[in-house]
Amino acid sequence: MRKTTLLAAAAGATLIAGAAAAMIPPYVAASVANPARPAADTARDAARKPGEVLSFAGVKPGQQVLELIPGGGYFTRLLSGAVGPSGHVTEAVPQLAAQDVRQTSNGVAADPHFSNVSEMPMSAEALAGVHGVDLVWTSQNYHDLHLTRLKLDVVGLDKEIYAALKPGGVFFIEDHAAKPGTGTSTTDAEHRIDEDFVKREVESVGFKLVGESDILRNPADDHSLLVFDPAIRGHTDQFLLKFRKPK
Repeated sequence: MRKTTLLAAAAGATLIAGAAAAMIPPYVAASVANPARPAADTARDAARKPGEVLSFAGVKPGQQVLELIPGGGYFTRLLSGAVGPSGHVTEAVPQLAAQDVRQTSNGVAADPHFSNVSEMPMSAEALAGVHGVDLVWTSQNYHDLHLTRLKLDVVGLDKEIYAALKPGGVFFIEDHAAKPGTGTSTTDAEHRIDEDFVKREVESVGFKLVGESDILRNPADDHSLLVFDPAIRGHTDQFLLKFRKPK
């Protein structure tokens, strides 16, 4: 019964978001419709609403994008198409793996259909060499930065991201919502993170929150389940945050 209720609520949410499709720029729509995208990616589009998400983030042709923890490359391919041949997407691949953190290359940079994609290691040394980026993007992975076993200085990493962005650049975060007030206490067990905690942490290094979206909200998700639980996987309550580096 619970699984049926969760999936029904998620399906209803897609109808509410339908009106937003008219606001999707043509270059974003073309990227979503790209026939070079694998079937495994397009099968997830109904739940992930890539056109609406990229539009909210403000992705534009010609942008230089740094994608943190790209996973299998779902958004890498979409970003590649949206920024076009005059833009570039750099995947920052983690050096340590976790349950939903892929340590190895996803192969997108080697695919001739996405020739404006390259890779770099996600390390302090590599990030220190990145400057003038228009957009830093991370999807469903900011919580992973707080996994206990990774022992990362996340505030220090946020400072590196701030330095990598040009003035006016955007740091976009999409992630699985945890119960309000839980901070990072559910990160290891549920792979979720408290939205307000993320806001405070990112703003602590100088970013300004300039946008929030309910595109991927699911009120039927009570934030109690591991995001990989079949009863909720693919339909978690997710927040979208857009931070800007002041000019």
